[in-house]
Amino acid sequence: MATVLVKSGGEAAVAEWREAFQAVDPRFRVHWWEDPSVAPEAVDYVVVWEPRPGWLRGLPKLKVVFSSGAGVDHITCDPAWPRHLPLVRMGGAGTEQRMGEYVVWACLSLLREARAFARAQAEGAWLGRDTTRSAAMRRIGILGLGNLGCRAAAMLQAVGFPVQGWSRSRKDMPGVRSFAGPEELDDFLASTDILVCLLPSTPETAGLIDARLLARLPRGAQVVNAGRGSHVVLADLLAALDSGQLDGAVLDVFEQEPLAAGSPLWAHPKVTVTPHVASLPGRPERARYVAAAIADFEAGRPLPNLYDPERGY
Repeated sequence: MATVLVKSGGEAAVAEWREAFQAVDPRFRVHWWEDPSVAPEAVDYVVVWEPRPGWLRGLPKLKVVFSSGAGVDHITCDPAWPRHLPLVRMGGAGTEQRMGEYVVWACLSLLREARAFARAQAEGAWLGRDTTRSAAMRRIGILGLGNLGCRAAAMLQAVGFPVQGWSRSRKDMPGVRSFAGPEELDDFLASTDILVCLLPSTPETAGLIDARLLARLPRGAQVVNAGRGSHVVLADLLAALDSGQLDGAVLDVFEQEPLAAGSPLWAHPKVTVTPHVASLPGRPERARYVAAAIADFEAGRPLPNLYDPERGY
């Protein structure tokens, strides 16, 4: 059976990865990526997060590279990554469900002023105030209507939010108004009260959420970013929050992670920070996803969530 190297969660997590893979098929051989007992030519597959530059190129019989998360830019940033090999993004129903849960939680937190109440609780203050808005009064605009975006859209609709989405091409989803292409971005932004970014990391999306884009949202809009940290120009976001153009933000991803201890985001009264936890399933679930994809690959069937270098995701 296949030999799989894992670089995700630290060496202490390998036992859990091994148990999870072998629960699917006991013939899986699972090792830490730096295990000296494994010859490079014996490696069939890898499950990785932020592999060391040049390391993948040194595995001559590698068949498929699996990202242990939904993003792949931590792999493609390596000039030497083996471009001839299939690169698979983590996915599956668990990833989609968790992202939907996170987005619903983030939007409800913004709607119900959870940050203000958390700060008041920390200070022992009773913050009495009227609830003036309900979900039906705040339109969610999702940047990126892929698998994650579609699942989030359905779950947001279920709690009463009107939802629209923007993507490169037109989507057909019940109850969701679809905007497509650069020429429709302005109209999408102008009618969005809570902007949710679930875009992939590409050269076109880097720095997309900047002062110009934020100014096109209605005054008092709010932002959720669970895509990639590179999407947001943080100085512009902070300026929009301080000016009142934005009324709040929930941020799960950052260009530098962990977020620096001195970042103004930690203590900002309108910002909720989460540590890149939006949609990551547990290791057993991810192992089952990878094991199923390996079975598909070995049987000659298409791989899921395959990275397309032409699209950049």
